Amino acid sequence: MTLDRRGEGATMLKTFTVLLFCIRMSLGMTLTVMDPQPELWIESNYPQAPWENITLWCRSPSRISSKFLLLKDKTQMTWIRPSHKTFQVSFLIGALTESNAGLYRCCYWKEPGWSKPSKVLELEAPGQLPKPIFWIQAETPPLPGCNVNILCHGWLQDLVFMLFKEGYAEPVDYQVPTGTMAIFSIDNLTPEDEGVYICRTHIQMLPTLWSEPSNPLKLVVAGLYPKPTLTVHPGPIMAPGESLNLRCQGPIYGMTFALMRVEDLEKSFYHKKTIKNEAYFFFQSLKIQDTGHYLCFYYDASYRGSLLSDVLKIWVTDTFPKTWLLARPSPVVQMGQNVSLRCRGPVDGVGLALYKKGEDKPVQFLDATSIDDNTSFFLNNVTYSDTGIYSCQYLLTWKTSIRMPSHNTVELMVVDKPPKPSLSAWPSTVFKLGKAITLRCRVSHPVLEFSLEWEERGTFQKFSVDGDFIISNVDGKGTGTYSCSYRVETHPNIWSHRSEPLKLMGPAGYLTWNYVLNEAIRLSLIVQLVALLLVVLWIRWKCRRLRIREAWLLGTAQGVTMLFIVTALLCCGLCNGVLIEETEIVMPTPKPELWAETNFPLAPWKNLTLWCRSPSGSTKEFVLLKDGTGWIATRPASEQVRAAFPLGALTQSHTGSYHCHSWEEMAVSEPSEALELLGTDILPKPVISASPPIRGQELQLRCKGWLAGMGFALYKEGQQEPVQQLGAVGREAFFTIQRMEDKDEGNYSCRTHTEQRPFKWSEPSEPLELVIKEMYPKPFFKTWASPVVTPGARVTFNCSTPHQHMSFILYKDGSEIASSDRSWASPGASAAHFLIISVGIGDGGNYSCRYYDFSIWSEPSDPVELVVTEFYPKPTLLAQPGPVVFPGKSVTLRCQGTFQGMRFALLQEGAQVPLQFQSVSGNSADFLLHTVGAEDSGNYSCIYYETTMSNRGSYLSIPLMIWVTDKPPKPSLSAWPGTMFKLGKDIILQCRGPLPGVEFVLEHDGEEAPQQFSEDGDFVINNVEGKGIGNYSCSYRLQAYPDIWSEPSDSLELVGAAGPVAQECTVGNIVRSSLIVVVVVALGVVLAIEWKKWPRLRTRGSETDGRDQTIALEECNQEGEPGTPANSPSSTSRRISVELPVPI
Repeated sequence: MTLDRRGEGATMLKTFTVLLFCIRMSLGMTLTVMDPQPELWIESNYPQAPWENITLWCRSPSRISSKFLLLKDKTQMTWIRPSHKTFQVSFLIGALTESNAGLYRCCYWKEPGWSKPSKVLELEAPGQLPKPIFWIQAETPPLPGCNVNILCHGWLQDLVFMLFKEGYAEPVDYQVPTGTMAIFSIDNLTPEDEGVYICRTHIQMLPTLWSEPSNPLKLVVAGLYPKPTLTVHPGPIMAPGESLNLRCQGPIYGMTFALMRVEDLEKSFYHKKTIKNEAYFFFQSLKIQDTGHYLCFYYDASYRGSLLSDVLKIWVTDTFPKTWLLARPSPVVQMGQNVSLRCRGPVDGVGLALYKKGEDKPVQFLDATSIDDNTSFFLNNVTYSDTGIYSCQYLLTWKTSIRMPSHNTVELMVVDKPPKPSLSAWPSTVFKLGKAITLRCRVSHPVLEFSLEWEERGTFQKFSVDGDFIISNVDGKGTGTYSCSYRVETHPNIWSHRSEPLKLMGPAGYLTWNYVLNEAIRLSLIVQLVALLLVVLWIRWKCRRLRIREAWLLGTAQGVTMLFIVTALLCCGLCNGVLIEETEIVMPTPKPELWAETNFPLAPWKNLTLWCRSPSGSTKEFVLLKDGTGWIATRPASEQVRAAFPLGALTQSHTGSYHCHSWEEMAVSEPSEALELLGTDILPKPVISASPPIRGQELQLRCKGWLAGMGFALYKEGQQEPVQQLGAVGREAFFTIQRMEDKDEGNYSCRTHTEQRPFKWSEPSEPLELVIKEMYPKPFFKTWASPVVTPGARVTFNCSTPHQHMSFILYKDGSEIASSDRSWASPGASAAHFLIISVGIGDGGNYSCRYYDFSIWSEPSDPVELVVTEFYPKPTLLAQPGPVVFPGKSVTLRCQGTFQGMRFALLQEGAQVPLQFQSVSGNSADFLLHTVGAEDSGNYSCIYYETTMSNRGSYLSIPLMIWVTDKPPKPSLSAWPGTMFKLGKDIILQCRGPLPGVEFVLEHDGEEAPQQFSEDGDFVINNVEGKGIGNYSCSYRLQAYPDIWSEPSDSLELVGAAGPVAQECTVGNIVRSSLIVVVVVALGVVLAIEWKKWPRLRTRGSETDGRDQTIALEECNQEGEPGTPANSPSSTSRRISVELPVPI
């Protein structure tokens, strides 16, 4: 038998799409199995004829990428590597022609290859709109009374979408959405809604221009016939190349049967019409791609369908998937106890066998029909012979060539005593001034009692139920070496092995080495200052006694001495400054978030899935624990850094307290908040928390309910009715006490309930006691730089108070992460600096601090939101009505992000902290600047970030310049290629302004009306008949304020002659200039030659007496002797001898 995919199967593929979407959601496969598709759409600057200029845009769904690929007709067309990683790129197609018409898809690069292609865009001949695509999305199974959404994607924006049904001439619905897709909703589905639907689009301004109809889609209401059964032969796990037979059997004869694989609906829809009540679907040669969840149904000739069969999982693999073996309550067991070995794997409907290393035969078997969530291998009354390494494997009852891989193992240890615990000290192992140390003894399973021993004192012993021991150091009696042990309830007389020893150190009393060292430094500086003053006095006395009158000596000595004094003072100041040291924050692995989801909002216990998400991008794996004693399951982290743990329908075995951890390369995170399941028909137990109450101030109580869409109620002890109630507000709610007074003290608890009546309630949370205590005022808390930082930046938190001798605690999201006692040794105000050397993606969050002395704490400081950027794509920032605002007016800055439910922040260049914050449910936020002034001018930018996961933020938006002025700033005017006209060439005047969306005007001196208008600021000037020369200036006006013009630019003068004579004038000028240069050079040469001859002519032609001739000859001889310099002694003597007889 072959599998028919043609003919009616193509129609049925669209017909039952509504069923398949529901199956995906019921299996929880929307995010874990199906890869997200990129989005492809069209943009054009010709709204009434988009085929004249087409640009295709491709956007990745939730991540940035380094490469994007455009495919045409299933072949690679082009790919783009942007200059920086982004989440969307554009592909320019241009005018649509016959050559570039076809089927287009796009992909984006994600390691280790290309993503799944987008939906197919069909571009037909020019003059036609693209053919829309049509599919169905169902929020619940398509049974009578449910709601169904029909989606139509038209590829272009601002289209009119029409929904047609077969048999109706007029459209049954129409929409004009702002985007590229319309959603048609069919509420309260009935059998009358069955039929064939199509979708068409047209341009708003051209109602006669229609697109081609979409592919027809037949809507079928399921549930009219009983569901069939789906079985497999020979088994659900097979190797590639082997054959498989799936049988779908129903109670009615003559029906058409359909088989589907949920993971790939478009390529795995098979149907078969038989005369019997069953159909066989034969796979002759299986492939790896055939692995998946299969189901079947049947329908009659009128397309009235049955319920869906149960899902059957088929595995096609060369090697069996790995199994997990878990030992409960622990792999270390005391002799005589019982232990269960729980084997779990991803393959259902297969038996399991337990093996022990060194033995050939299995120790125990579990049949496939007896395996459920509670089934385990049991070892009762264990002895030393049960010690060993255990593993479990699948037990198959059919033949297959699949290889058996190595499985994870559990080493079972049987001991006479429980294993040793761990012992740690908080805040450190060194005693500080007036501080005690808490020793913490910990073990991974329930304990009856802990014991603490002190090695230096054999009789010392303390007991504790929670494992915390407080050690003080009065008179030095706290230092020494400690260890701890414990005993369990099953064997209360047997104590465990002792922990590793832990040594506590530190001086006794109320002095610390830090205090002694600082006091010694201060005393030495005081001694140096006194000594320097004595030196100054001694120098002055010595100078007077010795009658030293030189003022410079005394001044020099005093200057050197004062230099030493200033240096000492600076050292003293630096010494005081060093007392406030920076405490480096060693960030723990970020705590993950745990919550629950269900597809049965009115009865969540019917199908519950626990989700664990980490704020750290380096998380490799998640672990879910129940009651803190056994490993329930592990899941690798997905691209969204989260993992799902399906529990299915709750049973009594699921009751307990759950929390999860995230695993990184070398660390395990702190546990998440504990989620407590109490029963099979009751909601998870909520958790209530609040900050310390302060008299006269507002207090918020947080109730975490774990499930979305639930209602919340707040109760106070002693009152029957709820104090406050809130509707469905998410997974948590905040109750507010407006003004905390004595009457508001007491025990509070909260409960959750389903949204619709009759309500299904949860158990009350653990009570929270609110007591108003005397507190110090809150400290001053800030960051030294902006709280919006990039990864790798250095951040310092400053926490200070005017009170003396205070210790400080730093909190992140309500959890303590660092402490500082540095201000104990310094007088005056107390302060602490907490340093993050290199900020990571998971270090964002809400930080606060408190200070305390021996018994009194302060109020919490105002929180500082640390946002780590460069995780999400950058938003866009726009000003409405425009970037130029009159003084005293208001302007709205809209920040448009990519994702919904984010928190937005507005930043101004030069400001240390963000100006405004907004939390919105959509993907944009509007920031209103009231009555702006000149000080509000500047560059603005914005970001968005998520508040649930360490404040991971986006890139900063492109800065937007806001001008607060009653007249826009003047533009600049330039000429290209120059300000002088050349033969037959025009000059382009370029007017440029600082604002977008303006209209420019060019003015020419001597003309009353403006010469030209332009939107891009370019003006072409010619010089026919000399009319182009002169002075020019330009200005602009805003589109938002068309009556207001800017100041004119600085004038620019254009020069040059007009008409065809320009070349002759230019050549004549060049010739004349060249002749003048030649004549001037020739005259210069002649004059130089004559000047050289002048002394010789003067000697020959002179009729003076002999004395003049002698002087002249002497001068000539001096000039003619090259070896004798003019100022040599001989020449000087000769000049003197000759010139002395000559009367002056």
